Amino acid sequence: MPGPLNISFANSAVSDLEDILEFYKEQKIPHVGEKLVGEILKNIDLLSMQPDMGRIVPEFDLKYLRELIRPPFRIVYLRNLNRIRIVRIWRSERMLMMP
Repeated sequence: MPGPLNISFANSAVSDLEDILEFYKEQKIPHVGEKLVGEILKNIDLLSMQPDMGRIVPEFDLKYLRELIRPPFRIVYLRNLNRIRIVRIWRSERMLMMP
């Protein structure tokens, strides 16, 4: 059985997590943001052993671009043989767009 894959974060994903924390801080409920980010990170951790647990992102239909739907968030990641790269963490209802 293969070992766990390395997980890295794109700057965009780090910024998304910071934005989540900032939003709930501005709403004067920072504990909610902290809890959500903690749950997101736990779900991301699961990818190291189960990299294909996310579905292929329907907007692109590319085998290597996957997402975990964890309402209210979409955790979008690139999956290759050796690693996982988290690229975005967005509200579930947002559609992805090509840059």
